[in-house]
Amino acid sequence: MTDKKLIGVDLGGTTIKFAILTDKGEIQQKWSIETNILSDGQLIIPDIIDSINHHIKMYDMSVDQFDGIGLGSPGTINHEKGTIKGAFNLNWTNEVYPVRDIEKGTGLPVVIENDANVAALGERWQGAGNNADDVVFVTLGTGVGGGIIANGKLIQGQNGAAGEIGHVTVDPNGFMCTCGKRGCLETIASATGIVRVARDRASEYAGNSKLKAMLDDGQDISAKDVFDLAKKDDDLAMMVVDYVCDSLGFVLGNIANTLNPKFVVIGGGVSAAGDFLLNKVDKAMRKNEFATIKDSTELRLASLGNGAGVIGAASLIKVD
Repeated sequence: MTDKKLIGVDLGGTTIKFAILTDKGEIQQKWSIETNILSDGQLIIPDIIDSINHHIKMYDMSVDQFDGIGLGSPGTINHEKGTIKGAFNLNWTNEVYPVRDIEKGTGLPVVIENDANVAALGERWQGAGNNADDVVFVTLGTGVGGGIIANGKLIQGQNGAAGEIGHVTVDPNGFMCTCGKRGCLETIASATGIVRVARDRASEYAGNSKLKAMLDDGQDISAKDVFDLAKKDDDLAMMVVDYVCDSLGFVLGNIANTLNPKFVVIGGGVSAAGDFLLNKVDKAMRKNEFATIKDSTELRLASLGNGAGVIGAASLIKVD
């Protein structure tokens, strides 16, 4: 008897990534297609079905060689109904039915989950989470997402919204967040948040700084620019990075105090700042942890990059 394969699908606003994996989590084939958000996103699910069917045929495989399809998507997931709504970057303003439609179109069972949770599952299974039973994952990208695995299980919450680390309040009087609250971590530690903090601090800064000069000159800057300049001891950039890392460490320290995970993993585009980011966040995190947590919880950088989504999605339907 041969082990069956898994299909992982990572649905993003720009591209849809696919992979065929073994039940041990090894990627055997991978590909991607453009996300077509025209016509209110009505073409996305048919495109997923067509692409899966085409590649199964192309690789000379059959449906009975697979256990199922795992799909990671933005938006609010209703696990009971198998629906997604509020995925605005996909133009899905109304509820869509990917489980029903993809199962019908491929003949394979489908499990769906929020994209940040799926990335957490991927890092836990094959990445920096080292397959531990207790892992917290935070992704620093355009926004700040999160996923929590406790006792080997993904924490979904009553309404599927558990793990919203980006909306932990850091400063009740801080920047307005897109969620309607003030001072969310996302307004500080996301890629867009870091730029926002830099512009805010620059308006009151009177010293010598290349970052200040760039902003005063009207140049567009990125979070990477801020971290690169901080690595060169630019005074304003260091002030911004210290505030960002202190805020992130404050939140992660308190989450660690609540959950006592084995690993806290930082991923997303901002994590490309590497050990420079990690060491500063670790210092702030430890300052906010009590002794038992300091001794048993370790902060790590994610290791799977863009592969976390398809691997985590596939893990939704793996048979233990």
